[in-house]
Amino acid sequence: MTKLRITEIPDEKPVRVTLDLPADLHRDLVAYAALVSQNGQHVDPARLVPHMIRGFIASDRAFRKLRQGARRAAIKTLSPAAPEHG
Repeated sequence: MTKLRITEIPDEKPVRVTLDLPADLHRDLVAYAALVSQNGQHVDPARLVPHMIRGFIASDRAFRKLRQGARRAAIKTLSPAAPEHG
């Protein structure tokens, strides 16, 4: 069997988000959940969404680069200025 990226869902405290999915995407999500459930742990398709989004964000190099740049800029503005000698 092909190795799935998501094999089990950890128990985490959720934040509720409501969204509408296109019917074809929902069918794919249900099919993915059915495959993950073959490991013996029943998985509600909605519980896959956060893991899929997390994986997508983690794989987006441009986002990671821009976010790291924003963090560096924030650190520079929070750091005290070096004392001037003169």
